[in-house]
Amino acid sequence: MSYFQAIVIGVLQGVTELFPVSSLGHSVLVPGWFGWGTLVGGQSADESFYLAFLVGLHLATAVALLFHYRRDWAELIRAFFRSARRRRVDDANERMAWLLILATIPVGVVGLVFEHSLRTLFAKPLAAAIFLTINGVILLGGEVLRRRQAAAHVAGTTEGSGRSLESLTVRDGLSIGSAEILALFAGISRSGVTMVAGLLRGLDHEHAARFSFMLATPVILAAGVYKLHDLLGPNGDGLHGQIIVGSIVAGLAAYGAVRFLERFFRSNTLTPFAIYCLVAGAASIVRFA
Repeated sequence: MSYFQAIVIGVLQGVTELFPVSSLGHSVLVPGWFGWGTLVGGQSADESFYLAFLVGLHLATAVALLFHYRRDWAELIRAFFRSARRRRVDDANERMAWLLILATIPVGVVGLVFEHSLRTLFAKPLAAAIFLTINGVILLGGEVLRRRQAAAHVAGTTEGSGRSLESLTVRDGLSIGSAEILALFAGISRSGVTMVAGLLRGLDHEHAARFSFMLATPVILAAGVYKLHDLLGPNGDGLHGQIIVGSIVAGLAAYGAVRFLERFFRSNTLTPFAIYCLVAGAASIVRFA
């Protein structure tokens, strides 16, 4: 792997992990478009240098998210231990801490059992292109359903949207967290499907994005730590320089992405990303079919 490739993939990881367009899908498709066959094959291999490299990028992305939400996480961690010590939930922060923990359980369990099999089977350009197209359909469908919910609310037949994060129930958290399971398929976006799930539970775009990013942080960090042996083992030999450079770039890109998206979703929707996924997915299907 060259340093140029490390920088390109680092930028992609940092941006697409948070943009609702699938970092896993892009880590397969972009090398495929560029003709970087070794990287394409490495993504779906049982063990490879590319996987070790991606571990470093995931850890850097998680660190960027932790830094951005450092005050929130500091309070949530204090709230968790406070609640655990008292054996009850007394305030919104304690409730949110437990909600995030419970919401990560579904994808954690399924990921431990099926992540390796799904990656080796579907982390290939054509499959990723198909799933990226499906991701676009999910994003667009989520927006359509949300507009119908809003229209029904105006007609007085349903409850309104615009719920606060503090109003989320355990059922809401598990529903949104379970949506992350779809992101185990290369091409399906973690942030995209969790945002759609949040919208369908009544959150607006800004709060759905915030909960999605907070929820993604422990999952990305845990996945990186779980695969740390790939980074520190023989697969990482000879790549430490590229891993460091790529990780720095990924961390900076992720930090910029989360700051941008928080502002973007105050007044915008998922539709532009849905269109991108449909167009990029269709073009990639033609390219790799």
